[in-house]
Amino acid sequence: MATRAYWSGRIRLALVSIPVEVVSATKTSSRISFHQIHEPSGKRIRYEKVVPGIGPVDTDEIVKGYEVEKGKYVLLSDEEIADVKLEAKKSIDLVQFVDADAIEQIYFEKPFYILPSEEDEDAEEAYIVLRDALKKTNKIGLGQIVVRGQGSIVAIKPFGKGLLMETLRYADEVKKADTVFEDVPAKKVDADLIDLAEELIDKKSGEFHPEKFKDTYTVALRELIKAKQENRPPREIEEAPPASNVINLMDALKRSVRGGSAETTKAEKSESGGTRKAARKTKSTGKPAKKSARKTSGRRRAA
Repeated sequence: MATRAYWSGRIRLALVSIPVEVVSATKTSSRISFHQIHEPSGKRIRYEKVVPGIGPVDTDEIVKGYEVEKGKYVLLSDEEIADVKLEAKKSIDLVQFVDADAIEQIYFEKPFYILPSEEDEDAEEAYIVLRDALKKTNKIGLGQIVVRGQGSIVAIKPFGKGLLMETLRYADEVKKADTVFEDVPAKKVDADLIDLAEELIDKKSGEFHPEKFKDTYTVALRELIKAKQENRPPREIEEAPPASNVINLMDALKRSVRGGSAETTKAEKSESGGTRKAARKTKSTGKPAKKSARKTSGRRRAA
């Protein structure tokens, strides 16, 4: 495998055991990361591990500690942690299946791809059976996993030709929404506003194409870095025009439904500008516009 496995083990469904390898489904290599630099020297700042009153310490003197009360810790070595016996460290036991849309999005944490183990010839057939069975039943398999000292619930679902595993947060890791939103007023709004919002949503609805969304902030940062290297001002990055302040919600929704705030506003300004020019011309010359003059002369001939 080209990608290093995040976890290797087995998925178990009753007496069926499927050897698999789990790899990350995401990458961060395209993101920009910064280091802290000492500006006068241009050198990177490093951090020493220091014990107050003792000074710098060697890495082999460091162990993990859990604080049981202020300033008091239970010390654990890596070996002691590794020796904790849990089946979830080497297998994912699918203990329950739920509908594909039964889990609220707030519980999903991070995605991983699951691949059949290349070291076991029988892995592929059992892997395909599980994938196709989940597809036909439209279900998600739930189990638990322990990786790198961290336990997680996992949801396993079909994804294209393979399987996707997503780690889930435990219930006590998620804030209750009703306590967070308790100050949001239970207020009824004009039904016409909701109708306009629905119309705008329908107008902008379509399939999700992630490649259409560009990380303009990273692009702008890369341009800034390149410009500083080349000792020139950075070029402007093309992006959507900034949203204007909403003065009247009904008016803003109507304009949005008609065709977008920026274009509509520009057209409206052009139209109103033309009207004002015609009015100024009439006022300064005392003569009506040609169209009006033709209508007047027509009426006089008819008389």
